[in-house]
Amino acid sequence: MGKQAAERRLADNEARAVGRSIRTSPQKLNLVAQTIRGKRVEAALAELSFSRRRIAADVKKVLQSAIANAENNHQLDVDQLVITEAHVGKSFVMKRFRPRARGRVAAIQKPFSHLTIVVREQEEAE
Repeated sequence: MGKQAAERRLADNEARAVGRSIRTSPQKLNLVAQTIRGKRVEAALAELSFSRRRIAADVKKVLQSAIANAENNHQLDVDQLVITEAHVGKSFVMKRFRPRARGRVAAIQKPFSHLTIVVREQEEAE
């Protein structure tokens, strides 16, 4: 008498991973996500490994999670995976204050982001 299982939102040849509350602004995270969209998984991992941006390590971790989900949960071939989606969402913003001269105060905003990566197994088209 439990709740019915929800329909699978992705196709049978897709898997996804979501990174929540990543400590960077969505704008900065989207710059890194743009570089891996549409690429094969091996090329994306190599690019993230050598990227100089701090947030690339978190993006790589989410991508590795999506690869593991594809392999272990959906029995997809890792060598055929391509990143079909990498989209960024806005999360909460921590608000802090910094004292300034003459008794004033300046607001500081510390934004957080969500990252969703979807990988799809593509058949060989040669």
